[in-house]
Amino acid sequence: MVSLTPHISIFPSRHSRPPLVLHPRHLLPPATTRLKPASASSRQPPTPSPTPYQPFRPPPSRTPDLSPDTILDTLRNRLGLWYDYAPLIAVLSHSYGFSPPSIEETTGISGVEQNRIVVASKVRESLLPSLDSETLAYFDSGGDGLLYEIRLLSNTQRAAAARWLVERRSDTRGAQELARAIKDFPRRKGDHGWEAFTYTSAGDCLAYMHFRQSREYTNPSDVQAWLERAAEEAETEAAQTRIAEELRKLLGGEEEEEDPVKVIVKVPVVRLKMGEVAESTSVMVLPVCEPNEGEIAEAPEFGTQGEFGVVVAEKGWRKWVVLPGWEPLVTSGPSTLAVSFPDARVLPWKANRWAKEEPILVIADRGVKEVEMDDGFYLVNGDDGQLAVERGVQLKEKGVEKSLAGVVLVVRPPKEEQDDQLSDEDWE
Repeated sequence: MVSLTPHISIFPSRHSRPPLVLHPRHLLPPATTRLKPASASSRQPPTPSPTPYQPFRPPPSRTPDLSPDTILDTLRNRLGLWYDYAPLIAVLSHSYGFSPPSIEETTGISGVEQNRIVVASKVRESLLPSLDSETLAYFDSGGDGLLYEIRLLSNTQRAAAARWLVERRSDTRGAQELARAIKDFPRRKGDHGWEAFTYTSAGDCLAYMHFRQSREYTNPSDVQAWLERAAEEAETEAAQTRIAEELRKLLGGEEEEEDPVKVIVKVPVVRLKMGEVAESTSVMVLPVCEPNEGEIAEAPEFGTQGEFGVVVAEKGWRKWVVLPGWEPLVTSGPSTLAVSFPDARVLPWKANRWAKEEPILVIADRGVKEVEMDDGFYLVNGDDGQLAVERGVQLKEKGVEKSLAGVVLVVRPPKEEQDDQLSDEDWE
């Protein structure tokens, strides 16, 4: 009988593998599959979800949640400093729908004052990183008017201007003048003496404005007064040296070397001020012509008659202009007229920023036609057939002996922010 029990040999054969021996650690599950006790897993914090991207977060409100009655009471009684309650005006306007007239009626703060303290508080806030607490404290009482005047300056310019105002104990008028000087200084690049003054110095900007104004006067005492004022305001050594040179020339009788290109202006260039005609004690009425030779010849002569000074013209004319009784106009003859030009490019001065921006009136006397003065200015027909203003010396070089009229005055239109008169260097 054959047995079916397999034969098991204790001797390994050539093709058999060694037996697998299991270690106790092999009987445990892998580390990644081991389970933590429930008590341990419960103590782990949950994984936070990622924060969504927020491109803009509104700043926290700096004003507490106050009722309208509380805000109105604060404004009505001026509780705190002006920059403390200034933000409350915006709260009334934006959150509760109050208008400036209603705020004025309830609190007594006018609309002009509301605007001033709100704007000034923003200016003060921009100065916080730049000024120390002692300097800022100067504006606590009545400083809103000063800070309001420097609102159009950059933060750096505001800081320099604020320090200047504190050091000089300036008033609102002084702050307004300083702000205008700082804004105007870059535009004067290339003008007489500009390179000696420093733009980052508030005092230098103000000093240069008065330095320029000194050149608009012919009376030595007036020139000296403006230069001395500029010397007191200049902060840098270069500016003080430049002003001292001008004073030395003035007091010592020294004369500057004449530049053959530059000529002293013999014709006043003035800007008409707002309301100047109404405030003048005397006025002049002149016929207005287009820049046309025929129209200039046809313009009427005029004069005054009677105790009331009634203006009488020899014939009718469709356009007239009323100007203040400036001395050049009063001393001119009855054939004086105003020629209206669309811009100032007809005048013999260097290109200026306003040459293409505003019209001008050239006041000319037809009674003065002979080209006699080298440094005078005359109305003539230009090389291109258009009317122009040329110097006498240039006309003599061309052999021109007669002109259409002699120029008496150049008038610029009124403007809210008045610029100073044209400097001598603008004329060629």
